[in-house]
Amino acid sequence: MISWGRTFALRQRLKGSLWPLPLAGCLIGLVLGQADLALEAHLTLPAGWQYSAATASSALAAIVGAMVSLLGFVVTVTVLVVQQATGTLSPRYMRLWYRDRLQKVVLAMFVGTFTFAYSLLRRVEEATVPDLGVTLAGVAVLTSLILLLFYVNRFTHNLRPVAVAAGVAAAGAEVVGRAAGEASRGTTRDVDVSRLAAPVLTVSATRHGTIQAVSGRRLMRAAGRHDCVVVLVRGVGDFVPEGTPLMTVHGSSAPSSRELEGLVATGVERTIEQDPAFALRILVDIAIRALSPAVNDPTTAVQVLDYVELLLHVLAPLPLASSYGLADEAGQLRVVVPGRSWEEFLSLAVTEIRLYGDTAPQVCRRLRALLEGLLAAAPAEHRAAVTAELARLDAGVETSFPEAELRAFVRVSDGQGIGGRPSEFASVPAPRRSDDLADALDRSTGRQT
Repeated sequence: MISWGRTFALRQRLKGSLWPLPLAGCLIGLVLGQADLALEAHLTLPAGWQYSAATASSALAAIVGAMVSLLGFVVTVTVLVVQQATGTLSPRYMRLWYRDRLQKVVLAMFVGTFTFAYSLLRRVEEATVPDLGVTLAGVAVLTSLILLLFYVNRFTHNLRPVAVAAGVAAAGAEVVGRAAGEASRGTTRDVDVSRLAAPVLTVSATRHGTIQAVSGRRLMRAAGRHDCVVVLVRGVGDFVPEGTPLMTVHGSSAPSSRELEGLVATGVERTIEQDPAFALRILVDIAIRALSPAVNDPTTAVQVLDYVELLLHVLAPLPLASSYGLADEAGQLRVVVPGRSWEEFLSLAVTEIRLYGDTAPQVCRRLRALLEGLLAAAPAEHRAAVTAELARLDAGVETSFPEAELRAFVRVSDGQGIGGRPSEFASVPAPRRSDDLADALDRSTGRQT
């Protein structure tokens, strides 16, 4: 029997693979071709819908060649997308790009049209011309071209950094919402594992990989059957070398190591399914790449910060903790899983952007707006971490901008980086000369390049 972890990994592999749906399209095209040939013997179309053998052969041959060319075009576009995304965005984003359903539907339509037309082409004779099939093949070509237009429009718009950031943030917010709903049912925070009895079983990883997901409900049921507590040593997103501890079991008896390990899915890289921190990681990667000397595009970093802020506002009201205890229906603690505190999420979201963008005025201003917005919206227990980040931002501004006028300008909170609402600039002292501020900005920009 295939374990839950293997099933999850298989689903992830199928979601990220480009071949399953096109293969299904190939088979569907062959089946429809054979079905059409069987139907042609019992169907007579009007004269206006009939074709000569030469016309049918030419049309079907042209369709076969066109589908092969279009397949080559889509494959070329995919390769170019990979190069662009890994060069200007983040290689981690490609995992989401491979899952694009429209891309798979387009490939399936092209392959299906190819196999359908080819299966008809080999049966065209002077006495038997698949008139209905030739017409359907033409309709399939028209549908393929329409899908191709949607595909080209989609990837040209969706590969802009801000569009990528919006998609990643939406995926992360969905995961957070799902996790928050599950956590509201019998979950405790910051479980003190040291109070548990000595472990009766330590489950070690039999293969290396990154933990992609954990089946909390199945772990609870397994622990309930043996009246024990299962403690995960490593959490979702952690890399586990082969032979290292994966979880411990505390109680009088324990499920088998094989059963417990089968409830943890591992893979080559992290996924967003149960790991909202990975969504933040992708957003930060895009922002700091835009801030690198090779790219030097702080405006892109500011746009990405919009969606970093969105994800942080989703996380801020939640009772985040470094560990969570999952209880059964009777309220008995059964599973302890590692978590992430608010401080860890906040540090992941802003630290690297602050360090890489410390000489970009618009990044500092946008980051201040983000932190001040969190300070107003976050619950009381989360505000200390936000205040500490504001202090670090102030210290960085003090070091990076020695000119008093520019430093005063950079310390203003601006939701657009530079160019926000005029009221936000009211507290900025006026420069002594009209060109003082521009000169200071030029010197700051020179330090970035």
